Amino acid sequence: MPLNITVLISGSGTNLQALIDAESDGKLLNGKITQVISSSSTAYGLTRAENSKISTKIHALKDYYKGISKDKTEERKAKREQFNIDLANLLIYGSVDKSKEDTNYTKPDLIVCAGWMLILAPAVLKPLEEAGITIINLHPALPGAFDGTHAIERCWKAGQDGEITEGGVMIHKVITEVDRGEPILVKKLELKKDETLEEYEERVHKVEHVAIVEGTNKILEELILIKKLDKLDL
Repeated sequence: MPLNITVLISGSGTNLQALIDAESDGKLLNGKITQVISSSSTAYGLTRAENSKISTKIHALKDYYKGISKDKTEERKAKREQFNIDLANLLIYGSVDKSKEDTNYTKPDLIVCAGWMLILAPAVLKPLEEAGITIINLHPALPGAFDGTHAIERCWKAGQDGEITEGGVMIHKVITEVDRGEPILVKKLELKKDETLEEYEERVHKVEHVAIVEGTNKILEELILIKKLDKLDL
């Protein structure tokens, strides 16, 4: 039986599309995308999911901040923490209120962050770990390089400045430290001195679409093996 996959997105969803296409072509081994959750109600990735008849949910931080000005830092901090708690419940129970658990909901075996633009705090990661849910992320840089946002631009600039000769893409396990989890798959890209940022970005995205599928398949194989070993221990 294929493992259930939830994909987290924030934008256009091109990497989500790569996963959808791989599943459609029988190349997403041992996995089935059962839902997509977006941090934005306007993300085109939601349309991609709906076109493929995949269940969608929206969990937007801006809804939690509504009516709270930026200078009210403590109030916004509390709302962000609630957003995180609710996200964990949404992923594990299918509802932000775990006392109202969706009885038809099947929790994911794997969560794939494919362009999810918000940091996943311990209030999200710890409950997921306790629920036995693995979470991985796509990051457009090599391990230990250019953690966080604007990684493509920062990497390209470092290449143009002669500081580095290689960029790349990695799929990694998600931990509290941003983009510091154990790498699952790494793909390197040569940095070219005569290349524009747009040209480099296009090359990165092409590699991402391959890496997201290969990395997901790799972790799915690992999870299947763990399940088999667990059965043997019974």
